[in-house]
Amino acid sequence: MAHLLLVEDDARVRSALTRALTGHGHAVTSAGAGMPGLTRALEERPDLVVLDLGLPDLDGCEVLRMLRAVSAVPVIVATARDAEPEIVRALDAGADDYVVKPFSAAQLDARIRAVLRRGRTEGAEPAPVRVGGLLIEEAGREAFLDGVRLELTPKEFDLLHYLAARPGQVVSKRELLAEVWRMAYGGGDKTVDVHLSWLRRKLGESAHRPRYLQTVHGVGVKLVDPGA
Repeated sequence: MAHLLLVEDDARVRSALTRALTGHGHAVTSAGAGMPGLTRALEERPDLVVLDLGLPDLDGCEVLRMLRAVSAVPVIVATARDAEPEIVRALDAGADDYVVKPFSAAQLDARIRAVLRRGRTEGAEPAPVRVGGLLIEEAGREAFLDGVRLELTPKEFDLLHYLAARPGQVVSKRELLAEVWRMAYGGGDKTVDVHLSWLRRKLGESAHRPRYLQTVHGVGVKLVDPGA
């Protein structure tokens, strides 16, 4: 049995889907707007979110981006919007699947099971990442420098892990915004700069005296083994 969160503004659709998905063996909670949906997602930590795009308070893609900034919960977009740009926009914002209304409860249940199956397959515990004196354990979301645990915020950890998984590779700020912040259609470079600055301090270095985090001006940043 999976715990599902359904974010749908139409009360009749919300009620019908809740009954149908419950009948398929799921535990279902629901919200009728974007902000209540975000609150429930953070408080209840569901196994999967079914998200409509046409919400009364926020556009569904904006809800998805906000959710992706703090959670990796699988999301299936279920909406009447069938235009290809909308589908691409939702998938770029972090949706795991996209289903267009009208659809049957059986079809949605099949998609839910497929996404959860895929997540379990991908969810095998990953090996720790090592770069020089850095050890990053993705499963426990912990990072150590020369054996000392680093006190990182969730986004600092995501940034460090993304770079450490690509040692020596120059990563652009645009890529970091898309992959770490899930801001596929832009955002401020300052967001990346500020987090890199915080991360450098915690690694005991600075932009002027870098060790692990090296800026390649006009291109991006890379994480290297300082002893290599």
